[in-house]
Amino acid sequence: MTTLLCLLYAALCIVAFRLLRLPVNQWTLTTTVLGGVVLIGGIVIAMNYNHPFTTEARLYFYATPISPAVNGQVVDVPVAPNTHVKKGDVLFRLDPRPFEYALAHRKAALAKAQQDALERQAALKAANAAVDGARDSRDRAKDDYDRRATANAHAGGKGDAPFSEAEVVNRRDLYLAAESALASAAAQADQARLAANAQIGGVDTTVAQLEAEVARAEFDLEQSVYRAPTDGYAAQVFLHPGMMAVSLPLRPVMTFVHTDRRVFAAAFNQLSLQRVAAGDEAEISFAAVPGQVFRGTVKTVVETMATGQLEPSGTLLAPDDRQAPGRMITVIDLGEEVAAYNLPGGATAEVAVYTKSMEALAIIRRILLRMRAWENYLVFDR
Repeated sequence: MTTLLCLLYAALCIVAFRLLRLPVNQWTLTTTVLGGVVLIGGIVIAMNYNHPFTTEARLYFYATPISPAVNGQVVDVPVAPNTHVKKGDVLFRLDPRPFEYALAHRKAALAKAQQDALERQAALKAANAAVDGARDSRDRAKDDYDRRATANAHAGGKGDAPFSEAEVVNRRDLYLAAESALASAAAQADQARLAANAQIGGVDTTVAQLEAEVARAEFDLEQSVYRAPTDGYAAQVFLHPGMMAVSLPLRPVMTFVHTDRRVFAAAFNQLSLQRVAAGDEAEISFAAVPGQVFRGTVKTVVETMATGQLEPSGTLLAPDDRQAPGRMITVIDLGEEVAAYNLPGGATAEVAVYTKSMEALAIIRRILLRMRAWENYLVFDR
């Protein structure tokens, strides 16, 4: 930018000396040089502070390393590299048979557990019925014993007792045996109740556990077919049938590039962003589209820089460590006209932001940015 301004000023000076026929001497030359330094220096400082410019801007994209959630042998890879797919399209399939077998095994175990739960409920009913029967038998035995013992107690003499002592003892033994049978039946009923009422959320615990295992087996079977998480494409597909896909995050089988969301961000000098705010106008010149300047709007100014990040480690922070000063990241919303051009993810650009201060200088910044855009036609790659 400074070079362009100097060239423009030099051209104006040459035209002025030729047309106005100014004398060329040490005074006019010194005045011209000093005036240029003051004028261009003032313009550059004012523009950089009020209408910042940067060459460090890039179109960022999101990429996801694809790792399967389950282990298995690849049987099909229908996706082609760098071919756009829709959300839900199949990227690759694993051999489903191990997962189908595991699901069938758990479903069978679940069916048996459900049958066992019904049997435990039936056993509880039978145990409760046994308790009722034992209680009735105990009550009858007790009534027989009490009636005979009471009748003998009210008899006038030993010879007048309506029942023999042996019969009373026998009835008492029968009563005590019925009492023991009732206690045993009650204990069995408690045991059956504990087994039948072992539930969580109203469901038998064994059934609930196996239902969770069935759901997990169904999930594993579903994950044997990996689908595109969003619209996008798979880059560098080296996966082929017969390979083993392992669920290790550090060993992805392919990389998926998302096309449903991109972020355009520019890095500015810290001093340049003192007046930049969300909503300010921005202009962008992409190196891939020479001669074109696109409009945008500042979306947000990131409040932190990577150079100030602190992370836990075993090394103490040394204030004298030399670090780069760092730049502030500004996220910019691009206009609709950018969509008409084929801009790959990672495309570089130059950005100028126009604040509400000293708006007259924005005209110079706009002219200089357009000159830079035309310079993009000069490609010297061999």
